[in-house]
Amino acid sequence: MQAIRLARPRVSLRRLATIAQVPTSGPSSVTASVIPLSNVEAQWENISKSEQAVVHRQLEELQKKDWKTLSLDEKKAAYYVAFGPHGPRAPVSPPGQGFKVFLGTMGLVGVAGLLTLVIRSQSPPPPKTITREWEEASNQRALEQKSNPITGISSEGYSGKGYVVSK
Repeated sequence: MQAIRLARPRVSLRRLATIAQVPTSGPSSVTASVIPLSNVEAQWENISKSEQAVVHRQLEELQKKDWKTLSLDEKKAAYYVAFGPHGPRAPVSPPGQGFKVFLGTMGLVGVAGLLTLVIRSQSPPPPKTITREWEEASNQRALEQKSNPITGISSEGYSGKGYVVSK
């Protein structure tokens, strides 16, 4: 909306096709309209930027009046011009693009999974210190050496697993 306000080209009112009567609070005046306000949604993309600016100015003038006096078509046109899916609010991606993004994402996840499987198949076996037997032997060794006698594995009433973390 700011861009349309800032880039208001001066348009000759003689060139415009349709003239609509717009009542104002004072004496009645004639305001030019490029398209009927009841049909703004259908024709907004087809009219030129200068014609869009004229329609926008016309709607700004209408909105300065009491909103109770505006017709439903004028209210709809004002809302569409202010918040419709055009200009910076136009959809960024065409319809059906979401499915392509979903397929691309699933393809990349599949490639990452395959890459993980290939790397794991080529890697060496895990070290012997990660086995359950080694961890249980570490518990026995800690008990023999009485390591951490205050709060650890050698303390009275200890009920934890000690160094066993593997399943």
